[in-house]
Amino acid sequence: MTKGETLVRKSFNPSSNPDVEEIKQRAADLIDCIEAHKDKDPRLSALAITSFEEGAMWAVKLVTTESK
Repeated sequence: MTKGETLVRKSFNPSSNPDVEEIKQRAADLIDCIEAHKDKDPRLSALAITSFEEGAMWAVKLVTTESK
């Protein structure tokens, strides 16, 4: 697994929801892209990665929450 896949816990999808899989893969891809450039500014890299982790978490919550 890539660093991005590990950080977004891509393998954790108990319901096998395809939307969850897509969200996590896209976030992982972005994290891996950022990781490839972290030597330019590690602090900015860490902030960006944290933001994508958080964004993926909220997006997964959105697609797994039942409608009101």
